[in-house]
Amino acid sequence: MELTVDELAARAGVTVRTVRFYAGRGLLPPPRLRGRTGLYGDEHLARLELVRELQSLGLTLAAIEQHLARIPLDAAPEDLALQRALLSPWAPERPEDLDRHELDRRAGRHLDDETLKRLEALGVVELVSADAVRVVSPALLGISAELAELPLPLDTLIASHEAVERHTTALAAELQQVFQDTVVRPYREGGRAPEERGRLLELAGKLKPLMIQSVVTSFQRAVDKAIRRSTHR
Repeated sequence: MELTVDELAARAGVTVRTVRFYAGRGLLPPPRLRGRTGLYGDEHLARLELVRELQSLGLTLAAIEQHLARIPLDAAPEDLALQRALLSPWAPERPEDLDRHELDRRAGRHLDDETLKRLEALGVVELVSADAVRVVSPALLGISAELAELPLPLDTLIASHEAVERHTTALAAELQQVFQDTVVRPYREGGRAPEERGRLLELAGKLKPLMIQSVVTSFQRAVDKAIRRSTHR
């Protein structure tokens, strides 16, 4: 594939200025020259897609530069695709700015000022203005709105939210480390065989939904056990 800088930018969904900025920061290898025209290939597109994936995770430009510095500039597009598969969010979402009418529509109910304050305390929304709200986690909006309307003290909701956040963060870190130690590291130390790369790509795609379902089911069982122990006591 041979693309001009305009074609590369269009394929990657960025501006030409952004491509040149990344190239100037060393995030992209130099193009191949045909006369005075720079031509870009699959490896440039794969790097741009990886940069966007890292940005979606909330990494700063400095952190992205540090990450890409560990990847050789001549890395094959397939290796970069594997990087994206391993780094891509399991439940990708981005914050959204909504007016109050659209917010109510998304939540499936009218959210009064008191409910909004409770949602803000839970970290689900941020109040931008009197009629504008930033939804930090769109996927959690519906269930969080139901929770916020329950006749429970706000302290109870906040403590519950913090407990879930604390334990899921620790669980995610431990599972990520296990995967790195037992799957990714042997692949790297084994010479990054192409057939292993394909297997890893397939595995990463299948693992995420299965692991999410496993965590949900395990948590349900754990709650049942906790209730039984509490009842016995």
